[in-house]
Amino acid sequence: MDTEGLFAPETVAEVRERYADLDPAAGTVVREVGRAMGLDGKEYDRLITDDVIATGHDALFASLLAVHVGTREEFETFCADRDAEVVQTGTEHVDGIVWHAPAFTDRIVATTFADAREAAIATLRRQAFGRLYRDVLHETDATQEAPEASDEPPTEGE
Repeated sequence: MDTEGLFAPETVAEVRERYADLDPAAGTVVREVGRAMGLDGKEYDRLITDDVIATGHDALFASLLAVHVGTREEFETFCADRDAEVVQTGTEHVDGIVWHAPAFTDRIVATTFADAREAAIATLRRQAFGRLYRDVLHETDATQEAPEASDEPPTEGE
């Protein structure tokens, strides 16, 4: 078994901190891609939206997650030591498997592969982001800053 990636946040606070640390880099990458595409000012303003930058931010964060790569036997040994729900994609008929199991949740996400190791790693990172991190990063609660002002009138109870 080996591990690839730069980080595996252990707490929700660490998840949010790592994500926030990547905000400037995500904006820079998206802007530079827009420039490399030769977008003029109007095209740039039309195409490089806050949603595009947010998507880039999410993808950058996901691409840096530490994942374990190993055999089915190594994965099963890893899972046996944890009391966690396993969410696995792929087929049981191959031996290669990649997984991510951050300490802040009781869920392990995994996907199998036969030959396409790098593709499996990329797929797993996207799945991990969607299944483990998206809600943590995009929810609002009392520990986060107040949400931005909205043009919509407040609803009852706000």
